[in-house]
Amino acid sequence: MTISAWRQQLQSGEISARELVEEHLQRAAKTENEVHAFLDVTADRARADADRIDLARSAGEALGPLAGIPLAIKDNLCTRGVTTTCASRMLESFVPPYESAVTERLWRAGGVLVGKTNLDEFAMGGSTETSAFGATSNPWNTDHVPGGSSGGSAAAVATGACVASLGSDTGGSIRQPASFCGVVGLKPTYGRVSRWGLVAFASSLDQVGPFATSVADAAELLQVIAGPDPRDSTCLNAEVPDFSSGLNRSIKGLRVGVIRECFDAEGLDAEVKASTQAAAAQLEALGAELVEVSCPRFTDGIATYYVIAPSEASANLARYDGVKYGFRAEDAESLAAMTARSRAEGFGAEVQRRILIGTYALSAGYVDAYYRKAQQVRTLIRRDFDAAFQSVDVLLTPTAPTTAFRSGAHADDPLAMYLADLLTIPVNLAGLPAISVPCGFSQAGLPIGVQLIGNVLDEARLLQVASQYEQAADVLSQRPEASLVP
Repeated sequence: MTISAWRQQLQSGEISARELVEEHLQRAAKTENEVHAFLDVTADRARADADRIDLARSAGEALGPLAGIPLAIKDNLCTRGVTTTCASRMLESFVPPYESAVTERLWRAGGVLVGKTNLDEFAMGGSTETSAFGATSNPWNTDHVPGGSSGGSAAAVATGACVASLGSDTGGSIRQPASFCGVVGLKPTYGRVSRWGLVAFASSLDQVGPFATSVADAAELLQVIAGPDPRDSTCLNAEVPDFSSGLNRSIKGLRVGVIRECFDAEGLDAEVKASTQAAAAQLEALGAELVEVSCPRFTDGIATYYVIAPSEASANLARYDGVKYGFRAEDAESLAAMTARSRAEGFGAEVQRRILIGTYALSAGYVDAYYRKAQQVRTLIRRDFDAAFQSVDVLLTPTAPTTAFRSGAHADDPLAMYLADLLTIPVNLAGLPAISVPCGFSQAGLPIGVQLIGNVLDEARLLQVASQYEQAADVLSQRPEASLVP
C-alpha cells in the first residue's frame, strides 16, 4: 500500500499508528534473520512515537503528512540518541547528539523510525558486503546481494519492514540497489536535499534520497526532505515544487532520449537490455517520442569517479584519528602509532583501499595527472548531458548492467564490483536527478530496473514520466513468487 492509502486508513481510524508500526515490526522480525537489512531495529522508540501520534490524533491535533508512517534510515545519517555506525568499527559506538537535516524533517512530518539500515562501510561498495556487521541479502533470492551501498534500505522496503526508507547516493547507491531489489529509488539533483548530518564520503557527489514501493511514495518523501538549509553550504536555495501534482499527467509529446552508449556498454546483460528497451517502447506507446542521443564520454564516468570519489574520501576520512571520537587502538607507543593502528583496525579493507587510492591521486607530483584531469573529464561529461537536454526532456538507460549477482561473486575482484555502477555514476558527476523504476524480471526471478534521468532541478517532470510508466507497465503485478517479498 502507498503512503496515501495508509494515511487515509489512519485518518479514518481503520488502523492506528501503533497497529501499523506493529505490523511492520512483525514483518522485520520475520525476515531479518535471512535478510539482515537492519543494524538497529528501534522497536521501543517506534511504539512510543506511534502511541504519541495516536493520542494527538484522538485529541484533534493537526498532524504532518507522514504521521504514523514507519520509515527506515540508512545508518550513515545521524539520528539523535540512536547509534550511527556507517557499518564501521570506527563508529561502532557513536551516538550523535543531533539529527541530520533530512531525519529532522521526517520526524517533524510525523514519520516513525523503525530502524537504522545496513550499508557498505562508509557507503563504499556496491553490494552491502563490506559492512563490518555482516552482509545484507537480497529478499528475492538470499544467495544474491541487494546492491549497495544502500542495500539495507532497499531490502527493508522490499521485505515490507517499512513503508519507505532513506539512502544516500554517491555513484549509484540508491538506484542500483533499487534495481536489484525491485523497488523505486530516487537520487535528487545535487543540492536539492541538505547533506547536513550525512556522514561524508565524497562531498561533491553525495546526495540523500528515498526508496519506496511506488513513484508516488518517492515523491511524497522528497516533498518532505527537499528544500534550502543554511547549515549546508551546498544546498540550493531553490523553490520546492509540488512533486505529486503532475504524477497523473499525460507524457504525450515529451521527448525521451535513449543514450546509445549505454545500450552498447560492455557487460550489459541481454535480459536487462531487452527489459529496458521494452520500457522505452512502453513510454512511446504512452505518447512520448523516443530519440536516440549520444553522450560520448558516458562510459568514461567510472574511471573519472574512481579518482574523484576516493580523493574526497581520503580527505573526509582523515578526521578519524582515534583522538576525539571513534575507534581508538589501545596500548600504542606514541600518538602516531595510535593513529596508525586506530585507522588500520577501525577501517575495513575496501575503505582502506579507497583512502590509499585517493591519497595517491592527491599527492605531490600526481594531483595534476589524476585529480585535476578527472575534474576536467567530469566537466566534459556534464557538457554531454547539457547537449542532450537541448533536444529531450528526460534520458533513459538501464539502471545496472546486470541483475543482482551472487554473494561473494566479486569478493576478489574489486574492478568487477566497481563496474556494477557503470550506468549510474555519470549522473552523480553531473549532479543530475535520476530514478530507478522496476521494469521486469530475469528468467531467474531477479528484478530489473530502468533508469530515467532528468535535467537539473527537474524532479517534477522526472517523477511524472516515471509514474506514467509505472502505472502503464504494472510490472510488480507480474512478479514471480518470493517468500521474503510480500
